[in-house]
Amino acid sequence: MGRQFEVRWEGDLSASPSEVWAGFTAHTSGWLWKIDYEPRVGGAERGLSGSGGTVTVWDPPNRFVTRAVDGDGVNELDYRVEPRGTGSYLRYVHRGVIAGDYERELDACRQHTAFYQHTFGEYLRHFAGRDAAYISADGPGSSARGGFAALRRALGVGPDVAVGDRVRLTPAGLAPIEGTVDYATHAFLGVRGADALYRFYGRDAWGWPVGVAHHLFAEGVDEAAETSAWQAWLTAALAPSGAVA
Repeated sequence: MGRQFEVRWEGDLSASPSEVWAGFTAHTSGWLWKIDYEPRVGGAERGLSGSGGTVTVWDPPNRFVTRAVDGDGVNELDYRVEPRGTGSYLRYVHRGVIAGDYERELDACRQHTAFYQHTFGEYLRHFAGRDAAYISADGPGSSARGGFAALRRALGVGPDVAVGDRVRLTPAGLAPIEGTVDYATHAFLGVRGADALYRFYGRDAWGWPVGVAHHLFAEGVDEAAETSAWQAWLTAALAPSGAVA
């Protein structure tokens, strides 16, 4: 039997309510992953939940809610937007059910939410209105122990890197990445490039494999090729012999 949870986030965004609305309903590949919503109450959601869900509130640009059946309960995302000065204020609530280790998974959800919403803010500030090629890959199972430290070393990122630092990432077999650190915690690293948001996930903080999820805004990106390249890099960089810090 699962246990219900609720995670909240709210804050200022440097975009108009209509830009914020478009970001979370039509351009999700630019900051989360590709999700499709039919633009109406009762419309279908595809890509957020495994079995799909339903739009239950569609009131542009003020409020949007999508809901899906999830095991013993529901998974619901609730966005409320209001104008605030030259920008907007977003109130976001995620409601759902945790069937496993409640405290661990709730902490993971809270910290992932903070990272996703930060990425949303970066998207609106630098890439609003644009879609992206979404690249996602996970490390080997062994990376669930010490994997994030190994990933950072393989990127050439030191342990003291901080938000605002200019960095040059050097993943072997891939082109070097020049950018600015926009997020840095014990479990996440975000680097903003001229035409991309690079996201690195230290999910070993909760006993899960680490991963990457990038949003590439350049024209003509081959998603399949980029995904394959990043997957190959993760597999090689985080092989069992090098996964433990």
